Amino acid sequence: MERQAPKFQRERREHAQARPKEEFESKLLDLARVTKVTGGGKTMRFRAVVVVGDKKGKVGIGVAKGKDVAQAVEKSTRLAKKNLLDIPSTQETIPHEVEAKFGPARVLLRPQAKGRGLVAGGVVRVICHLSGIKNISSKLLSRSRNKLNIARATIAALEKLRSRD
Repeated sequence: MERQAPKFQRERREHAQARPKEEFESKLLDLARVTKVTGGGKTMRFRAVVVVGDKKGKVGIGVAKGKDVAQAVEKSTRLAKKNLLDIPSTQETIPHEVEAKFGPARVLLRPQAKGRGLVAGGVVRVICHLSGIKNISSKLLSRSRNKLNIARATIAALEKLRSRD
């Protein structure tokens, strides 16, 4: 005789199977422990930088702080989904060369021929991958190694893109 699971466990299993697959893929770019010093002492929090994309031309970046890591990541993911950006692309690359600056970070993005791949490092690579750009070349023109500033400069560069139409 086969034993059946309790009703609440069956319902939970069915609910988990019925949940739709997440349409956006997210990647944690940076996680920093930040401290605010007040008269009463130090307050420690976490700052998370998350990039969200669907690999079909939409990408967004979110930055949020929280009392613990999970809360910070969840808040920044929610913010990234609110700030989505549509990226025009032609044959899996960008339509033209573009350069942008955010704070001290400067980023140069160049289109590449089909099959060249993602010639970019670190933060720029992750953002381009999640946006669905397959062939691109990038160069950091600044000495800034701050991941948040580089990510914001990359998003600013992608905002400057215009389609050939």
